[in-house]
Amino acid sequence: MNENCLKLTAYFGERQRTDGQFLAEALLELYGRERVATSIMLRGTGGFGPRHLLRTDSSLSLSEDPPVAVAAVDTDTKISGLLDAVVDLTPRGLVTVERARLIEADQDGAVEDVVIPAAVGDAVKLTVYVGRQEHVGRTPAYLAVCDLLFRHGLHGASAFLGVDGTAHGRRHRARFFGRNVDVPMMIIAVGDTAVVERAACELGGILGRALMTVERVRVCKRDGALLCRPDVLPSTDAHGRPLHQKLMVYTSEDSLTDGVPVHRALVRRLRESQSAGGATALRGMWGFHGAEPPHGDRFLQLSRRVPVTTIVVDTPDSIARSFDIVDAVTQKHGLVTSEMVPARISIDEDSPQRPVELARYDY
Repeated sequence: MNENCLKLTAYFGERQRTDGQFLAEALLELYGRERVATSIMLRGTGGFGPRHLLRTDSSLSLSEDPPVAVAAVDTDTKISGLLDAVVDLTPRGLVTVERARLIEADQDGAVEDVVIPAAVGDAVKLTVYVGRQEHVGRTPAYLAVCDLLFRHGLHGASAFLGVDGTAHGRRHRARFFGRNVDVPMMIIAVGDTAVVERAACELGGILGRALMTVERVRVCKRDGALLCRPDVLPSTDAHGRPLHQKLMVYTSEDSLTDGVPVHRALVRRLRESQSAGGATALRGMWGFHGAEPPHGDRFLQLSRRVPVTTIVVDTPDSIARSFDIVDAVTQKHGLVTSEMVPARISIDEDSPQRPVELARYDY
């Protein structure tokens, strides 16, 4: 299958509850019951939401309720049908809906030729979903995927370990005693469109049942060099539906600014500025950026060299102000991308919700 789809992502605190159970469990239970093509739960390393309450693993007291992100991807019809249920389940948090192209192997494991439409643009974000213990030959799949993407010359890739989710419509959750073979992992990569097309075709040949998405992005910074600012978007589309934007900042745990890891400095400065409604930092376990080969944690290593991705979703005006902070913090390190988000719902128990509509805007 190679078709248009929607990606539905919820950001909230891990201890958030709904109807007597943890919100994350309620969402993954819903996605498993509805046989969503792929979904994944990721634990964050730090962040804040609209109330500007800081959550971080750098403090024992503040790490008791870490930020989490739960993403689900499927056809337009299926995700649209689940959106109201997800919003109703979420008492407090942020929900976004984004357009993507889903590339999924058929029952025989075959993937048709990957052709990314010209309208997508010069750069795309490729997301690859694999199982924790899935292998390509004798190599763990996430290592093989990162090696292939590096060899093809993508700008960067980060592998994240999921703790729950669905793959090809079946739910797989991590258990303390168990091999957790099919618990999902997610590799996010950014590259030029033609390069990603070639890499995705090869990935379809080496992965048992490939599951991937591609999305349009704008590469704003690479290794400290400013290439462009985020696209200037209006606040609404032609029909009055609100437009939003997302910044994703890819760095490493050992990338420092003024002696502080870039992602921690970024979350702190965004929170202090009051210009951002929230931010979430996700720590990966393996990846690369630029010309340095894929790497991650090593035994007896004094500093962590794992990738970290910081995500900010807000209105175009707020993103423009937040990008000034991002630019200042990433003077020497990092890959920064921007993209349009057609729907963003900030949910609080005390605020009424408007009907969710997906904006459309060509740029």
